[in-house]
Amino acid sequence: MAKVELHNLRKSFGSAEVLSDINLSIKDGEFLTLVGPSGCGKSTLIRIIAGLEPQTSGSISIDDQSIDHLRPHERRVAMVFQSYALYPHMSVFSNIALPLTMTALNLYERLPLIKLLSPRRRKIMKQIGEEVKAIAAQLQIEPLLGRKPAQLSGGQRQRVALGRAMVRHPAAFLMDEPLSNLDAKLRVHMRSELAELHQRLGSTFIYVTHDQVEAMTMSDRVAMMDAGKILQLGTPDELYARPANIKVAQFIGSPTINLLPARVGQDGQVELSGKPLPIRANLTEGSNITIGIRPEALQPEIVTHTLPHQASLPVHLRRSEHLGSEKILYFGVPDVEDLTVTSRVAASVPDASLKITNLAFDPSACHLFDGNGERIEVAAVASGRQSANIDKRFLPTGSHVS
Repeated sequence: MAKVELHNLRKSFGSAEVLSDINLSIKDGEFLTLVGPSGCGKSTLIRIIAGLEPQTSGSISIDDQSIDHLRPHERRVAMVFQSYALYPHMSVFSNIALPLTMTALNLYERLPLIKLLSPRRRKIMKQIGEEVKAIAAQLQIEPLLGRKPAQLSGGQRQRVALGRAMVRHPAAFLMDEPLSNLDAKLRVHMRSELAELHQRLGSTFIYVTHDQVEAMTMSDRVAMMDAGKILQLGTPDELYARPANIKVAQFIGSPTINLLPARVGQDGQVELSGKPLPIRANLTEGSNITIGIRPEALQPEIVTHTLPHQASLPVHLRRSEHLGSEKILYFGVPDVEDLTVTSRVAASVPDASLKITNLAFDPSACHLFDGNGERIEVAAVASGRQSANIDKRFLPTGSHVS
């Protein structure tokens, strides 16, 4: 296990800066995910940690020891690539054993005929064989050790790539979008396997993905990146419940957060569609702001009846997506042509009753962002809050009523 620290890390390709002043401390045994859109610099960052790319400036340390001068195989890290990177002419056993044979055997002992003549080589290969079989047992690929990569499914190849990393017993595992080549069902299964593997090994995992579901379900902490910078670092719950800016709010959460234009009125009171809400922002009167509301916080009036402390938004139904136990509703807002708001409800909510309706929401569920997209703390919320009168038949699976 290892603590990994990045200090003022920068990377430029010519005049184009792809990483800017990255400071990050990854705890011993932590599962940290770098998440963000394509081109944000997350893969470049993990390649720099692995030693596959040099940084322009800054430093990297593992357990307080600088590794900047070390070559990739000397850094006590193991990389799992998106493309698996298995040798097609070698068996599964040989692919997994390769890091050990390259380390334990000298050049002379790697020659094909020497295995018949060298007692030392036979002894080492016996030990390597026992290690490979132990790793294969953990990954449940023992019956596959004699096969070639071309004879394996995508999930099996991914396990072999993991086994080749595990056999080195690295201080940290580096994973660059390892599940992106798998189909949807297998990705769900492999997410669970990776999380369980991390718990068993207790090693430091640094994981790169563009999929926010992977980041939210597996990680101890998430570093959201964009344009070569870390926008927010925290637990999955923190990024979802308190996004630092609009980019984080939009990227984390599915369906994506609703963004509604608003302004600041007298005494800092927030106004939506010209109607004051019982919340305030510490900004000057007339400032334009954005209100973010998660789809599950916007409920049609058939589901929740508006109470005095709540607010409502008149809407008309554009379309609905049925997802089995729930549906995603897409509404238009009168007089705002380009604005669509979404609501997540149970599948039992009848579409016919939603043609023209109101979406009720609790003002305390609002996220406020200033003109630059940065988070504003809500200065006041109406007191005397009561539980909303919600028809539980129409709540989506997993929802909670407070």
